[in-house]
This record gives sequence, C-alpha cells and structure tokens, in this order.
Amino acid sequence: MVNSNTIAGDAAGRGASIPKYSTRIAQIVNSALYRHTLGAAVESRIGRVILLAGVPLIWLIMLHIGPIYQMLKISLLSHYPIQPGVGSHFTLANYAIFFRESLYFTPLIKSFVFATAATAITLVVVYPVAYYVAKIVKPEGRSKALLLLLVPFWAGELIRTFSVIMLLANRGAVNVLLREIGLIDRPIPMLYTSFSLGFGLVYLICLYMLLPLYSAIEKIPTQYLDAASDLGAGPFTRFRRIILPLSKDGIVSGCSLVFLTCIGVFATPMLLGGPNTVLFPETISGFFHGASDKWPVGAAFALIMLVTALIAAGIFMRLVGGKKRSAF
Repeated sequence: MVNSNTIAGDAAGRGASIPKYSTRIAQIVNSALYRHTLGAAVESRIGRVILLAGVPLIWLIMLHIGPIYQMLKISLLSHYPIQPGVGSHFTLANYAIFFRESLYFTPLIKSFVFATAATAITLVVVYPVAYYVAKIVKPEGRSKALLLLLVPFWAGELIRTFSVIMLLANRGAVNVLLREIGLIDRPIPMLYTSFSLGFGLVYLICLYMLLPLYSAIEKIPTQYLDAASDLGAGPFTRFRRIILPLSKDGIVSGCSLVFLTCIGVFATPMLLGGPNTVLFPETISGFFHGASDKWPVGAAFALIMLVTALIAAGIFMRLVGGKKRSAF
C-alpha cells in the first residue's frame, strides 16, 4: 500500500522540478498562438522539415530562380514593356539576333578572355598570400592576418574602383613615384587600357580566391610536409606532390567564383576600361538603356552569357576537380 505522505512528497518533488517560466520568450512559447501555429509544426516531422527547408527554398526561388525565370520570359517576348494597344507574342527572334550579327561575338569572346586571364592572374597572385597566412603565420595570429587582408573589402566596389583610378592616373601614386625616382620624365598612360581593367578586376575579386584557398591550405596536415622533408623532398617537390594536390578543391572553388564574377562584372569595365575594352555586359546594358523596346534582346543576350559562363565553369570544374586522386 502506498503511503499518502509518499504520494504527496513525490507530487511536491515533481512540482519543484517544473521550471518556472518567467521570461518573455517562455511567455511566448506558452501562448496559445504559438502552440497552435509554430509549436504544432515543430512537434511533427513533416512540419520540422518544412520549417528547415522553407527559408532556403524561399531564398532560392525569390532571389535566384524567380529573376532568371522572369528574364527568360522577357527574352521570349516580341515587345517589352508591353505598351497599351500593342500586342506581344512569344518568339525566338531575340536569340537569333546574336547568332545573325557577328559584331556581338567579339564582346562575348573578349569577356571570356578577360575573365580567364583575370582568374589565372588572381590565382598566381593570391596563392602565395593564402599559403603564408595558412601555414607560415602562427595559429594564434591567423585570424588577425586574415582580418587585415579583408579590411579593404569593407569598402564598396565603386570606392575601390575609384581608388584604382587615383593609383593609375597620370598624376596618380604610381606615376608620381616613378617620376620622383627618375625612371620616367612623362607620365605613363595606364588608365582606360587593358592593363587598368585587368589590374582593377584582380584587385576587386581577389577576396573570392583568397578565402577558398586559405580554407583548403589550412586543412593540409603539417605532418605530411614534415614527413616529406625528412624523406629528402625539396620545397618544389613538397609543393608539387603534397600542397598543390591537397589544395585542389580550394583552387577549383576559387577559380569558379572569380571566373563567374568576372564574366558578369559591369561597373569596373565602364570606369577603368577604354574604347578597346568593351565587354559583353556593357553591350547588354545598351539594350536596356538605349530604348525600352530592346529589353527582350538584352534579356536574351544576358541568358546567352549566363548559359555559356556556366558551361565553361562546369567544364573547368569537371576537368580540374572531377576525380579525387591520392596526393602520393
């Protein structure tokens, strides 16, 4: 027989273990509105899946798939914006303009050449920096070194572009320095050339290469390098047989990000490039700014650039980072 005092004691103990909800969050959780909406969804497995996948799906649809779908729809229309009394129908004529007019091939090819060259130069320039921060700097100082490298990127793209203009102008820092040390008598025209455009692109996008490379190189076990050194491998052999293969994922990610960013960059070529450096995004913008009835042509050209850039990036990722192979 259970003693009544024992039951009363157990009840008192359970009551003492129940938390006292006195915070604002606890009041919200205990409210009827929360229990019948979000609380009910959390209690079921399907509800939890919907809640977890809902935000990424909304972000993907609203910010990525939605604009591309709208651009695809506009590119297939004969007229856009649709004026009152003017009909519009679906057509492929806007895409045919690109393949019929050969003058549009040159800016597209030039964009791919600039993007490829800028990606290769950025990799060569940034790789030693990423290796130095990831392996040479002491672990307790890596965060500070990485933070110092990221400080210039706190400013906007236009501000950094104008800083390049002030650096490369006829009265800029580079020409003033060369004239002060007696190397030149007259300023070297560097602005509005392919050099200024390439320099500006590398400066603006090197962050996209730095972070993937740093992440990949930092994960390489130091014991591998020590063991190879003990076995007589020189610096170049260690780099070729260990560091480079094990940092391949960072190279592929960084190159893909830099290439896809370069291929669609718009403001930098307008500010740093000259008449001989017109890239495909500038050609596309002309259809949107020149006359409103050319929007479908501009949308078609933008989709052509998007598809070709994704195909090129996919081929690069397949060729360079396709199969995982041992580093030894």
